[in-house]
Amino acid sequence: MDRSYDAAVIGLGAMGSAAAYHLAARGQRVLGLERFGPAHDRGSSHGGSRIIRQAYFEHPDYVPLLLRAYELWEALEHDSGADLLTCTGALMIGRPESRTVAGSRASARRWGLPHEMLDAAEIRRRYPTLAPRPDEVALYEARGGFVRPEAAVAAHIGLAERAGADLRFGEPAETWTALPGGDGVRITTADGAYTAGRLVVCPGAWAPRLLADLGVAFTVERQVQYWFAPRGGTAPFAPERHPVYVWEDPPGVQIYGFPAYEGPEGGVKTAFFRRGRPCTPETLDRAIHPEEIAAITAHLEQRVPDLPGRFLRGAACMYTTTADEHFVVAVHPEHPQVTVACGFSGHGFKFTPVIGEIAADLAMTGTTAHPIGLFDPRPRRAAAERPAARQEVPR
Repeated sequence: MDRSYDAAVIGLGAMGSAAAYHLAARGQRVLGLERFGPAHDRGSSHGGSRIIRQAYFEHPDYVPLLLRAYELWEALEHDSGADLLTCTGALMIGRPESRTVAGSRASARRWGLPHEMLDAAEIRRRYPTLAPRPDEVALYEARGGFVRPEAAVAAHIGLAERAGADLRFGEPAETWTALPGGDGVRITTADGAYTAGRLVVCPGAWAPRLLADLGVAFTVERQVQYWFAPRGGTAPFAPERHPVYVWEDPPGVQIYGFPAYEGPEGGVKTAFFRRGRPCTPETLDRAIHPEEIAAITAHLEQRVPDLPGRFLRGAACMYTTTADEHFVVAVHPEHPQVTVACGFSGHGFKFTPVIGEIAADLAMTGTTAHPIGLFDPRPRRAAAERPAARQEVPR
C-alpha cells in the first residue's frame, strides 16, 4: 500500500474536514486521520447549531473572513446538496457600552455592514419572547443566523472523498515528525507510518498534546448546551419569529440562543458563552447536573421568561481557548511544511470553510491572501517566554 501523500490532515472535525476538502479539490493527494468516526460528537462540532453573524464584537479584523465564509457556506450547500445555513436575523443585546453591543457596532460601522440599532421597547415589540431591561439595546443584522455543524462536517467529508481524499476514521495520529530540511513529515498511527509533503494539524481539544512545541498556551474548557420546552409551546420561537442572539448582562456574563429549528418536539437551545471549567478530552464530564440546569434557568427567567418551561436535554462540548481568545492559524514557526489551525476559543465554527481555504493556501504555498495576522502564534509565544517584570519590595 502506498503510504506517501502530497498533504496530510490530522483531525477531521470542522476545520480539518474543510482543509481536506480544499486540498483535495486542488488536486492534492490527501491523507486524513481522525480518532473517531465522521461528524462525531466527541469534540467541539456537535449540538445541531452554531450562530453565524458578521458584525463581530470580538474584533473587526474578523469581518473580511466572515464575508468570505458566507460565500463558501453557500458554495458548500450547492456542491453537497445539504441544508447548512439558515438566516433568521441576529440580535447582539446588552447595555450600549457592553462589549457585545459596542464591539458589534464598531465592526458594522468599519465595514459598512447593514444593521439596525433597537431600543428595549422595539426589541420587545418585534420579539415578544425577549424581555430586555429598559437600559438595554440591541444591534440587529438580518444576515445573522445559524449553521448546522454535524451536517457541515459531513458535507466537507463527502466532497473531500469525492475529490479523492483518503480519509481514515478510527485511526488517530500518535506522533508527527517534521523531516530535516523542510522535506515533508512522518506521521505514525497504530496502523503504521505515513509520509506527506505537507501537514495540516487541526487538533481541536487535543492541541495541548499534538502542538506542545508551538509555544502557545491552550485552555480546554467544558461547555454545556441546553434544550428547553418553552411554556406555551415552541410556536413563538419558530425561526421566522425568533432570531439567534448573544446577550450580555452588566457583569459581562453572556448567553446565546436559537429559534426552535428542530420543530415542535426539538425544544429551544440556549447556553452560556464561556463560563466553563477546565478539562481534558479524557476527563470531560458529559453528564448535565441539576445545579447547571438551575443556573441557566435562573438566568433565562429574567430575559427569555417563557423559555425554561421544562428541561429536555443537554450536551457537553469543549472550547480550546487561547489567552487572547483569538485563533491560531499559521505556518508552524519552526516547521515550514506544517500548518496549524487551532485555538478557536468558542467562536470559530462559523469560519469553518474559509479556515479550510486558508489552511490549503498555507500548506501549498506558505502564504494566503486572506488577512490572518491576528492569528500569528509568534507574538503569543514571545509573550509567554518574556520574563515577568521585576517586582520591587517596598522598604
